Amino acid sequence: MQMPTVADCLRSAALTLSGGSASPRLDAELLLCKVMATSRTGLIVRAADPLAADRRHAFDDLVARRVKGAPVAYLTGTREFWSLPFHVTPDVLVPRPETELLVDHALTLLAAGPGASLLDLGTGSGAIAVAIASERTHARVTAADVSADALTVARRNAEALGVPRIDWRLGSWFDAVPGERFDVIVSNPPYIAAGDPALRALTAEPPLALTPGPTGLEALSTIAAAAAEHLHPAGWLLLEHGCDQAQAVTRLLEHHGFERIRTLVDGSGKPRVTAACVREPQAQPSTVLSPRQEIS
Repeated sequence: MQMPTVADCLRSAALTLSGGSASPRLDAELLLCKVMATSRTGLIVRAADPLAADRRHAFDDLVARRVKGAPVAYLTGTREFWSLPFHVTPDVLVPRPETELLVDHALTLLAAGPGASLLDLGTGSGAIAVAIASERTHARVTAADVSADALTVARRNAEALGVPRIDWRLGSWFDAVPGERFDVIVSNPPYIAAGDPALRALTAEPPLALTPGPTGLEALSTIAAAAAEHLHPAGWLLLEHGCDQAQAVTRLLEHHGFERIRTLVDGSGKPRVTAACVREPQAQPSTVLSPRQEIS
């Protein structure tokens, strides 16, 4: 009996994944790249080669786990973010492309020279902190998480990517940085409401990183309430949130005395990040900016 080729296995896997994946062919390719220790280009070059039985069994196992809902990033152990390869495990949330908006606008606010400081709350895999630190090499970057296992993953990523100078802290939100102040604070906290049907598709990811409680606003509210005490005068707070939470987050920030509150839209045109200044002489109305427009 003739052994199936690489191309045969990819076609079969893509068909198997087509019922539950938005990108079945890509998922199949990434999983087979993992098994064969090659690139997607390598799959093309070796398309007509037979796939050995041990590799075929390993590939079938990964495909079966993907069908059950395991994210491709957990199955391969990596996810690209800010053009950097990040190691991910079930201890951390898989970095999402839309979170790059948070990094992009943090960089516009963080001075390029020495002395600037930034805090990343709920760092998870460290993707936000590492991406920013890789661009602002003279900045003082601190990253905190309540999970020791998540911090282990984050430290591993920083070391592997050659960004060793981040100050990692263990603790819940601002408990990790008592009495400290920063120029910019960023956070992608859990913001999905506990009863949201979207959670059914996210069962493989850590619940602590997905939902903070019944409304989805609990973590955002906690951060907004305490952030001013940890920002330098005229410092900025950037919060990622759900696309239907912009108005609620704006009201939270107004309630806690923030000014120049603005909502930023992601590449899909959805309100994704809200920015606010801790103190400004004259408040400006909320507005929606394009993904690359600088906050000033």
